[in-house]
Amino acid sequence: MDPVCLLLLSLLPLLPSCACASLHGDALALASLRAGFLSSTSELVSWNTSNLLSVCSWFGVRCEHGRVVGIDISNLNISGSVAMDISGLDSLVNLSLAGNQLHGEIRVSNLPSLGYLNISSNRFHGGLDWNYSSLPSLQVFDAYDNNFTASLPLGVHELRSIRYLDLGGNYFNCTIPACYGSLAGLEYLSLNGNDLRGRIPSELGNLTSLRRLYLGYYNVFDGGIPVELGRLIHLVHLDLSSCGLGGRIPHQIGFLINLDTLFLHTNRLSGPVPPSLGNLTRLVSLDLSNNDLTGELPQQLAALTELSLLNLFMNRLHGPLPAFLAVLPNLDTLQLFVNNFAGSVPEKLGCSGHIRVFDLSSNQLTGTIPANLCPSNGLQVLILFRNFFFGPIPENLGMCLSLTRVRLGQNSLTGSIPSGFLYLPQLNLLELQDNRLSGSLPENSNTSRRPTQLVHLNLSNNSLTGLLPSSIRSLSSIQTFLLGRNQLTGLIPGAIGSLSHAIKLDLSCNGLSGSIPPDIGNCTRLTYLDLSQNNLSGPIPPEIAGIGVLNYLNLSRNQLNGSIPRSVAAAMRSLTAADFSFNDLSSSLPDSGELAYLNATSFSGNPKLRGRGSNNSCDYPAGAPRSGCSHGDFELALALAVVLSCFALALAAAVWARSERGGSDGITWRLAAFHQVDFGVSDVRECKKEGNVVWRGGAVVVYRDRTRAGGDIAVKLGSNGHDRGLDAEIQTLGGIQHRNIVPLYIAPEYCNALKVAEKSDVYSYGLVLPELITGRRPVGGFGDGVDIVQWATSCSRDSVGSIVDVGFCSVPMGEVMHVFSVAMLCVQENSVVRPTTRQVVQMLSEFPHQVAEEQPPFSSSSSSPPHEGEQSSGDRENKC
Repeated sequence: MDPVCLLLLSLLPLLPSCACASLHGDALALASLRAGFLSSTSELVSWNTSNLLSVCSWFGVRCEHGRVVGIDISNLNISGSVAMDISGLDSLVNLSLAGNQLHGEIRVSNLPSLGYLNISSNRFHGGLDWNYSSLPSLQVFDAYDNNFTASLPLGVHELRSIRYLDLGGNYFNCTIPACYGSLAGLEYLSLNGNDLRGRIPSELGNLTSLRRLYLGYYNVFDGGIPVELGRLIHLVHLDLSSCGLGGRIPHQIGFLINLDTLFLHTNRLSGPVPPSLGNLTRLVSLDLSNNDLTGELPQQLAALTELSLLNLFMNRLHGPLPAFLAVLPNLDTLQLFVNNFAGSVPEKLGCSGHIRVFDLSSNQLTGTIPANLCPSNGLQVLILFRNFFFGPIPENLGMCLSLTRVRLGQNSLTGSIPSGFLYLPQLNLLELQDNRLSGSLPENSNTSRRPTQLVHLNLSNNSLTGLLPSSIRSLSSIQTFLLGRNQLTGLIPGAIGSLSHAIKLDLSCNGLSGSIPPDIGNCTRLTYLDLSQNNLSGPIPPEIAGIGVLNYLNLSRNQLNGSIPRSVAAAMRSLTAADFSFNDLSSSLPDSGELAYLNATSFSGNPKLRGRGSNNSCDYPAGAPRSGCSHGDFELALALAVVLSCFALALAAAVWARSERGGSDGITWRLAAFHQVDFGVSDVRECKKEGNVVWRGGAVVVYRDRTRAGGDIAVKLGSNGHDRGLDAEIQTLGGIQHRNIVPLYIAPEYCNALKVAEKSDVYSYGLVLPELITGRRPVGGFGDGVDIVQWATSCSRDSVGSIVDVGFCSVPMGEVMHVFSVAMLCVQENSVVRPTTRQVVQMLSEFPHQVAEEQPPFSSSSSSPPHEGEQSSGDRENKC
């Protein structure tokens, strides 16, 4: 700081109060303000405190009639940490410090002309208990997005000229003062995003000039919506979302006839949708989602002809979809998913041409999909999965160029896939699985069209027939390509090699014939390849070895012949699961590389194949016809038998102590397996031979041998009682990420492809949540081959109470269930269906915190018995 500035600061407290009634006094006040800035940008170089007479030329300073009337230094990335006291500028009308990095405390006073004050988007902390009577002209006060704490300032009620008050996005606590209801001229009030408690004061109903009211997000209010809010007849925007409100929606809300936006989502509101909402004829956006609303949609809502957004999802609404939904002329977004709506969808829905987002999934709807959902290429999102729709997919959807996401799975749709549907230029996700679709896969009729944007395609479990079209080369952006459990025939086209971005490819359980095209080796990003249960013949192409990141390979139950290429065994270091069983393979089994560690069942059913497991009996002789396809059970069994038992590097067993009640060798055994294994204590005893010793050290001996099933095991034996080092090693192995040890499965795409994707961090975060909820370690105590993700996934949302950690006894059950649901979304194997980080934050932040006085969510009397493989009472009981 220069000497002149220091001199000015030292003299400032000695100046009489009238000294600031001049331009020179204004300059002294600004020099004091400048001294509080620790760093600044070049714009403030013009604030030359050695020449106070130049104050009117300083950046952001505006003068009139020889006095400073405006200061705007917003969004300059200014920082500072000293206490800031701004006062004495008696002609100042406008002061904006917004959008900087100022922190510390701030006090503003003795500014009689100040009309506009903006200190938003900084890091100020402390409170705002100022002398508001010294700010008699203040009309706009914006303190949004800071770190203010303590209670809301009571003195605000002295601001008789105030029209705009925003104290949101802070950490203000306690209740909303009832005196805020005396600000008769207030038009804008935002207290959202704080830590407020108590009831919404009924006195806010006195703010009859109010046009916008925001009270939600992070605040948790007792009781319900005050009926007195129905007196705010000039209100245009009302947002009470995500703040714990219970009870019914007051019918008095229907008195707010000037509303264009009503957001009450993510609360605990119950009862029916009030018919009086039909009076809100100017309403554009209505969001009552994520509550506990019941009943049918009232017919009176037909009067909402200006409605653009209607969100009623995640409630318990039932009954038919009213016909008026089809004639709302401006409806853009309709989301009614996760309710109990039944019956058919109004036939004319979408005819207006304005529908952009249409989601009716997870209901009990039936009938056919409306034929005119996309009359003018406006529809972008169509989600109808998990209903009972039948009949064909409307043919004109194949020409809806605006579509980006389509999810029609888990219905009873019939007929063929519309021409062009797979090749729409903007489509990135298409799910038609678990229907009754037939016919062949359409070719891309527009050969001049550029490659599509499709990333995820799921057509599995239908009745599709015919050939795989060569135009699948147009799907060059595809990452997940699922066609399993259909009736496809013919050759796999060489165009399959054009899917260079594919990560998962499943053509299993079809009637495909001919050889595996060598072009498949061009799919170098594949981590999952399943061609099982087809009629494929010929040799296994050695080009498969070029897929260096392949983790899962299933070629079983075909008619493949020749030998298993040694390059597959030598080059595919990422391979942890493979199945070549029930083919006509010959020659000898690979004795090196990853294939050497596979379970013998991976090669059974190949009579000409020599080596371990070659004498296994087979249920199906090579080339025998396949009847039926229980692919899910087969895949699960394969994953458990092959993936989890390969290369038992898991410190299979350890001797803990000698015991009189031990086995035949007088030793008590403890088997510590980190995945499902195909051996037991008897195999360990057989391994304990002098010729199998591979290492000795201290009190520990390590043996290595093959089990009777043909797998390798490493046995580490410790003596002299408990070995704490061995304990630590077991815990360490449980957390190691290696393809031969359960890699808790980090995101699957990283484990398999050794590549971090956009949503890999979401998976990792989702893994932490069940650890926090249950208080359990990631591995151990869940049963053989089961980790916390698999265990938690098998639990239903309603059974969370039986697995929750005792530390959450005082946490409302609804919150725990909500976090659990978010966790399960995050750990989806397919990264495409995981939420983004932003969506995770939104889901977690929008759920209302329950009040502390609520009944505890679970008690010891309602505790469920522990899951299989769990310790029942030794370390922890799953009860409160």
